[in-house]
Amino acid sequence: MASVSSTFKFLSLLIALFVVAKMAIAGDPDIISDFIVPLNVTTVDGAFFTFTGMRALVGAQPPSAFKVSKVSAAEFPALIGQSVSYAVLQFPAGTTNPPHTHPRSAELLFLVYGSLQVGFVDTTNKLFTQTLQAGDMFIFPKGLVHFQYNADAQNPALAISAFGSASAGTVSLPTTLFTTSIDDNILAKAFKTDVATIQALKAGLAPKP
Repeated sequence: MASVSSTFKFLSLLIALFVVAKMAIAGDPDIISDFIVPLNVTTVDGAFFTFTGMRALVGAQPPSAFKVSKVSAAEFPALIGQSVSYAVLQFPAGTTNPPHTHPRSAELLFLVYGSLQVGFVDTTNKLFTQTLQAGDMFIFPKGLVHFQYNADAQNPALAISAFGSASAGTVSLPTTLFTTSIDDNILAKAFKTDVATIQALKAGLAPKP
């Protein structure tokens, strides 16, 4: 009986290790067809595989604030199952894309024009930064906190980001921490400050009427 018990425990451990390993390398699931057609789509032709939403950016006036235009599975259903998506990032002079993470994908950023200060923090709290010029690319590893900042006070910048997931997800640290229902006392203790400071931060991030 002891031998059977030991064998069972060993097999259980192997299974657990296998599951953990699969979780560690998990991304978008593989599909067993060429592509996936949502149930509400009745016609599949070239138009299904075409996204025209970015046409609005061509020749348009630059935005007055930082703007992200996403092309993920939510906006472009043909991406479902294809493990790829894009975003166009527009940075007016002096604007930033605040610290955030993408839990399901790395991000490969290509700077089309302008300059950007970029960086990410690894799990040892080491900061990696770089100043990009037009034509440069920068990789933000999967799940790590990162940011982009246009420090130029006069000129805008534009970047295109590619993701290895049809739905990379975005967790904005300021928004997640200060515009949700986390108790002010918890945040005050976490940031070693007082409740009044936390409330001031929340007020500053509240949507403008």
